[in-house]
Amino acid sequence: MTEDFRTNLVGFGPFTLDLHTGELWKRGARVRLEGQPIQILNLLLERPGKLVTQDEIRCKLWPDGTVVEYDHSIKTALRKLRHALGDDAGEPRYIETLPKRGYRFIAAVTSIQGEAPAESPAPPARSGDMTVRRRPFTVASAAVAILAGLVVGGYVYFHRPPGLTDKDTIVVADFENTTGDPVFDSALWQGLSVQLEQSPFLSLVSETRVQQTLRQMGQPAGAPLRPEIAREVCQRTGSTAVIDGLIARLGNQYVIGLKALECRTGETLAEEQTTADTREQILRALDEAATKLRRKLGESLTTVQKFATPIEQATTPSLEALQAYSLGMRLLKGKSDFAAAVPSFQRAIDLDPRFASAYSGLALTYMNLSETDLASKGAGRAYELRDTVSEPEKFWIETKYDEYVTGDLEKARQTCELWALTYPRDSNPRGIGIGIYAALGRHDRALEEARANLRLEPDIALGYGGLAMSYLTLNRLDEARAATAEAAGKGLDSPLLRAILYELDFLENDRAGMEQQLDWALGKPGSEDLMLALEAQSAAYDGRLDKSRELSRRAVAAALRADEKEAAALYETAAAQREALFGNPAEASKRAYAALALSSGRDVEYGAALALALSGEGSGTQERIEKLITDLQRRFPEDTLAQFNYLPALRAQLALNRKHPSQAIEALRAAAPYELGAVGAFGLPPALFPIYARGEAYLAAHNGKEAAAEFQKVLDHPGLALNEPIGALARLELGRSFAMEAEAAQNEQAAAFRTKARSFYADFLALWRDADQDIPVLQSVRAELH
Repeated sequence: MTEDFRTNLVGFGPFTLDLHTGELWKRGARVRLEGQPIQILNLLLERPGKLVTQDEIRCKLWPDGTVVEYDHSIKTALRKLRHALGDDAGEPRYIETLPKRGYRFIAAVTSIQGEAPAESPAPPARSGDMTVRRRPFTVASAAVAILAGLVVGGYVYFHRPPGLTDKDTIVVADFENTTGDPVFDSALWQGLSVQLEQSPFLSLVSETRVQQTLRQMGQPAGAPLRPEIAREVCQRTGSTAVIDGLIARLGNQYVIGLKALECRTGETLAEEQTTADTREQILRALDEAATKLRRKLGESLTTVQKFATPIEQATTPSLEALQAYSLGMRLLKGKSDFAAAVPSFQRAIDLDPRFASAYSGLALTYMNLSETDLASKGAGRAYELRDTVSEPEKFWIETKYDEYVTGDLEKARQTCELWALTYPRDSNPRGIGIGIYAALGRHDRALEEARANLRLEPDIALGYGGLAMSYLTLNRLDEARAATAEAAGKGLDSPLLRAILYELDFLENDRAGMEQQLDWALGKPGSEDLMLALEAQSAAYDGRLDKSRELSRRAVAAALRADEKEAAALYETAAAQREALFGNPAEASKRAYAALALSSGRDVEYGAALALALSGEGSGTQERIEKLITDLQRRFPEDTLAQFNYLPALRAQLALNRKHPSQAIEALRAAAPYELGAVGAFGLPPALFPIYARGEAYLAAHNGKEAAAEFQKVLDHPGLALNEPIGALARLELGRSFAMEAEAAQNEQAAAFRTKARSFYADFLALWRDADQDIPVLQSVRAELH
């Protein structure tokens, strides 16, 4: 009986191989591949998914036992084979190398009944143009599609367009929901996004960038991402594909359909359909369809199997909870409406108390509202439930746990680095890394992260803010301003960018620019309070303390109107520190206690304790400071900033109050590795204070030379000191340091030191030329000079 050659056809990806003739086709076009590469492919396809050893390949290629350098020959043949298939040994889609053992074919292989495709130069047929209106899914069309999917032939399968590459990005459109059940409108979109975001191969355009693009398109905030709109977003963001989703009823069943379209041509790249018998099975069915779609889009079987936590496990089995979570994420990341996002996340938690990602979203929202205690509680609960979540979300939760709960920034840094290695196309570890490295004082690395973040997430106001802030902390003011200008040129704006512009204007003594930023913020909840607080700092920097007090009261009131109690408390601590530094202990104590009445957050406790310590140790004050130090030590034993910045600074100040400068210097040794850290946003709490305190300790120890070196550090880092009062007072203290050196020096050297002292005294008095005359520190300076 003559052998029927049609049974020798096998398919994988876009390829068809005739095992009988050794002919290979790709979508109907003959692939010129012969000899050893085809023999190896034939052998691998005979045993898909199984190990084929090097000895077996050698026996296949040289059955007569010919002695050759077969290892080199096999590798050369495999290199040619991979080149023909478009495969990558590092991220294989077809042929996986098992070191020192052999090779394995890892793609799905299908036996095909039918004639081998004739070689033809004609391109595959394209799907219809999708730019005007997508053909709607109906119950009838869904049924036909399912039946068609079951009987689709090899020709159609192998003539589909190529999958994506690891350089492409995709946009996920809102689901078309014809069931009449509104819970599916956003819940399925969120579930699909969670499944696809697990892939290290695929890269989704972020919600923040989608909303930014919609605004540029003139679409209203929160506009539905319908297929035709999603396709335009896809094109505007330079993405490759858009994924449309459908859910429809088919009798008693639900039909879920996914289709990936090339966003410029509308050509179908891949599609997948499945059904669910009940409402409770929908997320499971969606997970199955999404996982299969990942393979069809070109992801390797290895990564699909490794990073494929089921949607129900990664999120929640409750559709209603997933819908509430999706709304919260869109408010948080898409619209930056933090206050509105809180009830959405809280509803998701109420519906499913074990919804880890909802706690994580709530924590991030509270942190953006400056409610660090509430953020810590949410992050802690998310961490307790993290074992069920997807790999990217686990990285997120663990990083935020170390940021918000333990405060261990070194551990958070390590997690971010591993996260970035695992998901090199995810911007989140880069964006988070900016703040972590800045707090650790590693500003060069923070700049690297900011640049990487902007490459991965271009045209986002927050990304430009991170870049500009990184340049600012490195004193690269021209580049910081250029980054803000580039953002403005793209129509990007944000409170962060405005605050950076304000600080740049301050450092460049541009009063008109500062007022412009203040005018922009007035009346804007969440922006007005911060800008008023910055203006209060600037007024104090110039010695206009009465004006500073007025602005500070307005900042506190604005924060309380926005229900941001911790922010209001931080503004009170900043006011308290100014009063203490300028010699008003009673007013400093009043403001410090007002702050503690509003919040017991870490930064608030530190700021209040610092103000009280700077005020001296009057009746009851010492006991309160000691209690605050004990509380910080107890609550934050692993916290990098608490242990290596806040507590050393407080202990040093107490030692100075007790006339023990050597103890103060010793206490500050712990702060040395992190003393250049940007510990708070725009000086809340103040940066560089351990350096300033060390300078004061050296002055108290009558070591003018070492004192001058410390105060000079403050002046050498204007991008960190910004408009903090210690930036102004460092000039005065440099004058005192050089005056002290002059007393210890002889003749000409003493004269040189006196000249330097007079110069810095003069700088300070020029800076305070419009200062309030009754400020005690100013009166002390005048007494010293006379």
